[in-house]
Amino acid sequence: MQKHADTTAPGTDEAWMRHALALADRAERDFDEIPVGTVVVDATGQVVGEGWNRNIGEHDPSAHAEIVAMREAGRALGNHRLIGCTLYVTLEPCAMCAMAMVHARVARVVYGASDPKTGAAGSVFDLLTDPRHNHRVDVTGGVLGGEAGQRLRNYFRAKRGLPPA
Repeated sequence: MQKHADTTAPGTDEAWMRHALALADRAERDFDEIPVGTVVVDATGQVVGEGWNRNIGEHDPSAHAEIVAMREAGRALGNHRLIGCTLYVTLEPCAMCAMAMVHARVARVVYGASDPKTGAAGSVFDLLTDPRHNHRVDVTGGVLGGEAGQRLRNYFRAKRGLPPA
């Protein structure tokens, strides 16, 4: 009999995505921000950065969850390079965030929901793995994507005065 990995065990992609989803919930609940959350984990499995969208409240178009988390990770590591780190984010990164990940030398990105309008990890653009860059990021998409997408749909439905789907 073959054993299957427990995908909810600490340190798995699903467990880290649940952590990012909790940050997304905090963004919406506490700050009325679009529910996107990010956690950056170093090569030893330690959290070095966390973030959620703050662009509305901080009036900062660059304050996406990924940027906030990478800034925190850079400070924690004392380096602008996030070598060996994995970034977990509930929504496929946009072009701005994807290029920041390339410049930071993030090793791997794991995202939840795809973004068919502005996704830059394969949906619309493929900036993380483009061979023209001197660094390419390993990408895994769709981890708890249904849950992540539902949070976003419900957030925007509520903004339009509609009940959750």
